[in-house]
This record gives sequence, C-alpha cells and structure tokens, in this order.
Amino acid sequence: MASNPRFFHLVLVPSFWGLVNSAWNLCSVGKRQSPVNIETSHMIFDPFLTPIKLNTGGRKVGGTMYNTGRHVSLRLEKEHLVNISGGPMTYSHRLEEIRLHFGSEDGQGSEHLLNGQAFSGEAQLIHYNHELYTNYTEAAKSPNGLVIVSIFMKIAETSNSFLNRMLNRDTITRITYKNDAYLLAGLNIEEIYPETNSFITYDGSMTIPPCYETATWILMNKPVYITRMQMHSLRLLSQNQPPQIFLSMSDNVRPVQPLNHRCMRTNINFSVQGKDCPNNRAQKLQYRDLPSTFSADFDGSRIAYDQLVVSQPT
Repeated sequence: MASNPRFFHLVLVPSFWGLVNSAWNLCSVGKRQSPVNIETSHMIFDPFLTPIKLNTGGRKVGGTMYNTGRHVSLRLEKEHLVNISGGPMTYSHRLEEIRLHFGSEDGQGSEHLLNGQAFSGEAQLIHYNHELYTNYTEAAKSPNGLVIVSIFMKIAETSNSFLNRMLNRDTITRITYKNDAYLLAGLNIEEIYPETNSFITYDGSMTIPPCYETATWILMNKPVYITRMQMHSLRLLSQNQPPQIFLSMSDNVRPVQPLNHRCMRTNINFSVQGKDCPNNRAQKLQYRDLPSTFSADFDGSRIAYDQLVVSQPT
C-alpha cells in the first residue's frame, strides 16, 4: 500500500487524513480542529488578555530554511532561544519553527479566514511549552503543549524585513525542490511581528497530521506584507524532487474546520455580549476604513483589518 501512488495522493488530501492512518484519527473526528473562520461578530472581549511578550535575549538568530514538499519551513538552531509569554499563555513557550502557507492566486492562501475571506498567505510561528516538556515532539501531543502565532500576509509594494530575508531571490531559489535546505543567519525575530498588540485567540489543533488538539492559536490583528515578486517566487517552489514532474507548493492549506461552539477571545474592546466565555463586558469597537486594508461588514459598519480605533462606552 505504501508504494501505491493513489495512496500518496490521498495522504495529500486533507479530507482523507483521518482515513488513511489510524494515528491521524483526530483529523476526522476531533471537535477542536484548526484552522477556522474568524467571525468578528462572535468574538468575545477578554480584559485579562495581556500583550504578548517576546524574549530573544537581545540576540539575532540563525536557522535552516527547508522545502518540505508541503511548506516553506524555517527551523531555528537549537542554541538560539526565542520565547514568548503573556496573552492567553500560562507558561512560557519556545519558538520551534516558522511555516509559510500561500495561494496560487492573491485571494487565497491563508489557512484561517476572516469573515469568510482569505488573505494571500499566512505565517505561522510554532512554539512549544518548554516549561512542561523537553521538546516539541513531546509537547505536540500533550495538554497545553503548543502555541501558534498566526500572521496574515498581504501583497504590497514593499515587504516585511524579516520575510524579505527569507523570500529574496538569492535565498528562495536555493530551496526550489523538496528536501532542499539553506542556512540563514543574523535574523531578528522581532521584525516578523506586525506593529500591534491586538490579537484573537482560541483553542485548536495542528493543521497537519496527526492534528493533535493541543494548540492555542494567537492571530495577530494586523498583517505583514510581501511583494508580488516574492509571492511569485513562492509559487515556483515544487512539492517534488527534480526528477519528478513540477507541482507547485501553492495552496498548501487545510480547509477551515467547524468551530463547534469554541470561544473566540480577543483583547480588542468591542460591543458583543458573550454567552459562552467568562470575563466579557460590553464594549464599543469602531474601525477606520482605509483603502489599502482588507475590510468586511461588521454590525452594519466597516472593518479595516489593518487599523482600528477603540472607544469605551460612556
């Protein structure tokens, strides 16, 4: 069966993950699966969500960028420790990997959706609980094991300085084929974060098999930018090795999963009275609509994802 090409095709199709391997059963039957569609009208303001704290020790880091055949993956060198805390976290979590998702077209590519709309890509910073567990592998299958920071990517004239290091032509062309790897040094992790302290958080799962439901997701309330040329370079990456037919890595996303009444909390004040989550209170959220931002309807007004103005109720 392992040598059957049809079997490998099924492995690549997310809807079959839970069927082709019994160890991936959660991919089919789990009730807290990721990604999800973020409906802003259902978010609950939690005043106890503090800003995310990033600790790099004041040092730049290095790592190896891989073409895994499914993702662009940047894995830090083990001696370079980057930790985050705060927000919904009780423990400190250590950065293990940065993973990029992107689409074959500009209107798709992110795993999470915002009011049913996708972004061109999504950067996922995968952290494990180093206070409770000795490594990522142990944490990934254990309670309170993972925290994944998700940052949407949009196309613009200029790019995020961190992503520019990963996606410039001299770098990205080194990992054209599956299993290609390239070493990067002198990276400043702080540069990948957008300039905002606002985020949305919920309890979910890994978005690849075995889909363990051990992840707390933190979705930053502002995107980062890459250029059209950099997106084109990502779409030229192959899922296969050189002797095999070229198959673009783009659209490397898992479809959104049912929310199943999970709580979608945020530190953005707004006026939705929550029923399922504690510590909520009525707030008023007003969004400024900018031409350069993604926007959608929210309670009869307009949401600008890039910029918002919050007003307290009187």
